[in-house]
Amino acid sequence: MMKAVQQLLQERKERLKKTIAFEKTDRTPVILTGDAVFAKHVGMKLSEFCSNMKASHEAILASFKDLGDVDGTGGTFAAATMFPLMFYTRIKLPGRELPDDTPWQLDEQEMMTAADYETILNKGWKEFSDDYLQNRLGIDIDSLFAQLADVPQFAKNFEEAGYLVYTPSASITVNEYLSGGRSFPKFMRDMYKMPDKVEAVLDVILEETLVDFRQQIRALNPLVVFISPARGASEFYSPKIWERFVWKYLKAAAEVIIEEGAVADLHIDGNWERDLKFFKTLPKQKCIFECDGATNIYKVREVLGDHMCIKGDVPAALLTLGTPDQVYDYCTKLIKDLGTGLILASGCTIPPNAKFENVKAMVAAAAGK
Repeated sequence: MMKAVQQLLQERKERLKKTIAFEKTDRTPVILTGDAVFAKHVGMKLSEFCSNMKASHEAILASFKDLGDVDGTGGTFAAATMFPLMFYTRIKLPGRELPDDTPWQLDEQEMMTAADYETILNKGWKEFSDDYLQNRLGIDIDSLFAQLADVPQFAKNFEEAGYLVYTPSASITVNEYLSGGRSFPKFMRDMYKMPDKVEAVLDVILEETLVDFRQQIRALNPLVVFISPARGASEFYSPKIWERFVWKYLKAAAEVIIEEGAVADLHIDGNWERDLKFFKTLPKQKCIFECDGATNIYKVREVLGDHMCIKGDVPAALLTLGTPDQVYDYCTKLIKDLGTGLILASGCTIPPNAKFENVKAMVAAAAGK
């Protein structure tokens, strides 16, 4: 039995590698990333799911076993408590600030001031960041990282069940720290009012974080590394501002991932259609364009061709409000139209209120059943 599972895992890895390289495969790989939807599936309250990483991991793994022939997972536990470490803002959690079964919410407000830019330039990012997270956001970093000690075991559990852990390493583009900490409207204003200072701060953050990022990739030796320019969409910025404050940092992070021998999964939220041509400047078939439905997936293929594999993009609304037949038909058409170089996935994360039978229909479509 063990050999069969290992063989399955190996087949799924090969399927993914071939897809990234635009080689023909027996079928389209399907990678699912979800959290709250799986709590609902196993009947677990979101308050428990968020506060207990081990319980959330067990809920996700148990749900995967009910889904059919899924190649892999984008997440092995509920990462809700980790969001403040990415967006530098507070979070409201079920069972704490919210009712037991209400999904978590980022509570974005201006927690970082313009004066903090000076501190970062003078003292460096790490010193500022540690102080900010503990004293302004009230995060107990030590206890948070203590919980992460189980994460390698979570990945192992998935692999022992035959599932690929799609990306064990994740990061965000550095502008997100300021966009969350300053709040998006204030950060937007800073880019216009003091662009040189903002760029200098981002350069400091980039330099410091990329050192840790390289070490993390070397330690894990992953096939794919996730990078999210979450609010970097072209639709929010003028071309000049976007190139200077989004693209520069996304490109730098992607290039480090590629230099370290991994493939960069670019988690593209929002509409980036205006700037798709920029992605052709990244090395060929070393990145994955992961779109969420806001950027037209057909347009991505039209502009990027076989330069970059696409991951996506079953819409959240379809998984929530559609029928299994509608989901199956959408996925089947997408697979037929996009052909080689497609990883079937939900647009961003599977929403909390998605119907489980719709997620199963998506998996069935990939397997051609």
